[in-house]
Amino acid sequence: MGNLSLDFKNIRTILVPTDGSEHSFRAAEYAISVAKMVGANILVVFVVDEVVLDQIGKITEREIATRQLNESGKSHVNYVIAGADKAGVKASSVIAEGRPFERIVHIAKESNIDLIVMGTYGRRGAERILIGSVAERVIEYASCPVLVVK
Repeated sequence: MGNLSLDFKNIRTILVPTDGSEHSFRAAEYAISVAKMVGANILVVFVVDEVVLDQIGKITEREIATRQLNESGKSHVNYVIAGADKAGVKASSVIAEGRPFERIVHIAKESNIDLIVMGTYGRRGAERILIGSVAERVIEYASCPVLVVK
């Protein structure tokens, strides 16, 4: 094995995806603790899942569904940012639309993220494992280390 290690002193920005689930909030708490310890900033990301949007869009107008999911995302992001503020950690946010793992990986790359901290699974729960979880895909495609919080 090579000399692979995560040098926490070089972590400046941590990306924290959230979907409003208990797992994502637990991961956010962990990320905030790490950020406080190493003096890093947090970038909180909520992705309006295009699959969910398409399903809701069949029932109601897509524009209304998009607005509702964005509002929900803002609420989840603000919850994490409030926790970061309380801990004295600088935090910012991004709300995006698309396939969650793709958007998370893209945002991490374009924002020069040093570490992604995320939960094992989110709102879709254990059944998501059957088709491959967002966490698994982020681990596979991310260009930076990914810490998955159980």
